[in-house]
Amino acid sequence: MVIDPEIPPDDARLLREGRRVLLKMRAGWVPRPRASSSGKRVRRVVTASAAVFLCVLLGFGALRIGVSLLLLLALGLPLLLVVFTRDDLSEDETAEYERGMYERLRLYEGRYVLPDDLDEPAARLLDRAQRAIASVTGSRVNAEGLLDDVRNGVMLPAQEWEIARLLAKLSALRTKHRETVAQGLTPEVEAVAEPLARALDDSEAAVVARVEALERYAANVAEAERAYLAHRQIEELRGRMHQYEELVAETGAGRLAVPEIEHLAQDADRLEQALRRSISSAREVFRPLEPGPSDPGSASPKEP
Repeated sequence: MVIDPEIPPDDARLLREGRRVLLKMRAGWVPRPRASSSGKRVRRVVTASAAVFLCVLLGFGALRIGVSLLLLLALGLPLLLVVFTRDDLSEDETAEYERGMYERLRLYEGRYVLPDDLDEPAARLLDRAQRAIASVTGSRVNAEGLLDDVRNGVMLPAQEWEIARLLAKLSALRTKHRETVAQGLTPEVEAVAEPLARALDDSEAAVVARVEALERYAANVAEAERAYLAHRQIEELRGRMHQYEELVAETGAGRLAVPEIEHLAQDADRLEQALRRSISSAREVFRPLEPGPSDPGSASPKEP
């Protein structure tokens, strides 16, 4: 499930937990109205009264049969009361949970997308976008704050949601369009259906462009990741430089000469510059994905 990032985290968690209720809703399920508290009280009073009546009857029987039956009654009757009452309470709790989930899901209708909402091409596109985003957010350069992790933490979820939302709408329209076309079209209707089909293709191309931009960003981040790893390894070697120099001096090993050691330091400097260029390039690639001040996408549009 992809959820609008503007939904509060606690509500988003509940939405993810409510998938079973959501599937029931989409099959036409509607919860029963809440039973009044007086109705629940009546049911419990009736249960308790029946138990007391049974107790009285068994008590009279115990006077004739013996103490053992009375002992059995004393142990068994409370158990029966607990079982009946617990089942009643459990049913009430389940119904109340599903009712609350139903209301929450209806409140956020149009602000979440399920895998079932996407046709196969749309699902593949969303998977590409999610893999690119995961590659960026899971990188060390992002964890170290070299990529502006705050911006990534806000913009990338917004991009994922916007792509999922558009793909869900595209999938729904594309499915309906195919169903209509499959019935056979008259020449007059074909003249209308053709530009509509092109509109669907153009919309898909626009979403593909978003996904490809994310993939380019992820590729640049991967390059920065390689430079970052190499830079850290070089820095580790530089930190032990004096140990190598001491070893060379003490052993007289001329094959490990000073020029090679100096070359190592120069490599570290070059890698640091390459790392900065990679990070700068990654930021430039990401810039087109940022919504402008007048871009309607910056407000995470809701489903009409």
